[in-house]
Amino acid sequence: MEKESLRAEKLALPQKVILGIQHMFAMFGATVLVPKLTGLNPSVALFTSAVGTIIFHFITKGKVPAYLGSSFAFIAPIIAAKESFGIPGAMLGCLTAGLIYIIMSAVIKAVGSDFLEKFLPPVVVGPVIMTIGLGLAPTAKDMATAHLPTAIFTLAVAIVISIFGKGLIKVIPILIGVVSGYIFAYLAGIVDLAPVQEAAWLALPNFSLPSISEFSASLPAVLIIAPIAVVTMVEHLGDVLALSKTVDREFIEEPGLHRTLLGDGIATAFAALLGGPPNTTYGENIGVLAITKVHNPVVIEIAAVFVFGMSFVQKLGALIRTIPAAVMGGIVILLFGMIASIGLRTLIENEVDLSNNRNLVIVSTVLVIGISNLAFTIPGLGTDLKGMGLAAIVGIGLNILLPESAEAESDTEANEVQAEEAVQKA
Repeated sequence: MEKESLRAEKLALPQKVILGIQHMFAMFGATVLVPKLTGLNPSVALFTSAVGTIIFHFITKGKVPAYLGSSFAFIAPIIAAKESFGIPGAMLGCLTAGLIYIIMSAVIKAVGSDFLEKFLPPVVVGPVIMTIGLGLAPTAKDMATAHLPTAIFTLAVAIVISIFGKGLIKVIPILIGVVSGYIFAYLAGIVDLAPVQEAAWLALPNFSLPSISEFSASLPAVLIIAPIAVVTMVEHLGDVLALSKTVDREFIEEPGLHRTLLGDGIATAFAALLGGPPNTTYGENIGVLAITKVHNPVVIEIAAVFVFGMSFVQKLGALIRTIPAAVMGGIVILLFGMIASIGLRTLIENEVDLSNNRNLVIVSTVLVIGISNLAFTIPGLGTDLKGMGLAAIVGIGLNILLPESAEAESDTEANEVQAEEAVQKA
């Protein structure tokens, strides 16, 4: 029954295709931004993102509607490793990070994921999910302020379609918003079509293999990049929890956290073998799921097929890359806000009592650490643990260290003191 509700939604193929294109637009900007910042090839990133998503869906038995795009967490270490050891050395580090995911997947499969219920109750999960969206708010601001009128127009169109649209129109507000925003931006004179004219029609992505034959020389690159896997595994867990709340399915239990980690790990290792950045489940696409209420994984798979083709069709890829940052800025304001709202819903639906000081301390601390992007440098590695990763670890630690009975004991003591005072006065 669960499988039917996820996969057999009553959508005709043309509708699924349109929804898939919408997901493609949602992931595109961030996926090509990572290779631009790290000096990797954008076409390779698109190729490995698409294939990685298909790998993830195969391993998770087609039950998790997640799209895997380029991970931002690896940007700084990839740049550092590439400067000293070149792209092959950096890719060896990324390959090792993927292998760490695979090993952790085997461990979780062996010991189970029941321990997560103790470490990750709603009082921790809710604010962690909120930091996914709110932590990305500065990114949305930077994109939107590139040309604020375009961003505002794009956001307004997406909101109007989402609220007042009917039928198929109602479930593609992102796609309509992007197209409308692009037209607005073109009329405003901020679209440069020169890259489309210069691009070839068809071309193979410029793949780059990691330097496995020179492992000893590239070992320091592994030490720079691989430890980030510890952080991104926490982020992976947060994204899976956000997906679970969005779709109202317990993906930690079925298909299981071990499968989602394995899918993410193999996708990342595959990307590294071809010179692409590590993959991660994308918050942008979680936002699309929250808005459209269409959770069919096939739609995500269709998006992956389009992205796969785009990695070879250079003109089409170049056309998508001409979408101004302000257009996507208007869209992600809505998408990132939706993710934060899912975290808030988690707290409300689980009736987390914020009049309880223990709960209030955990939620407050997680939110501020996650949103402020406070960083902690891991001794000996020079790697920063920050954002949602650090917030999740702090939240888990506080949940373990702060006794649940502390607030009740405090209230009891206060009541006893008040009773004694009343007796003395009497």
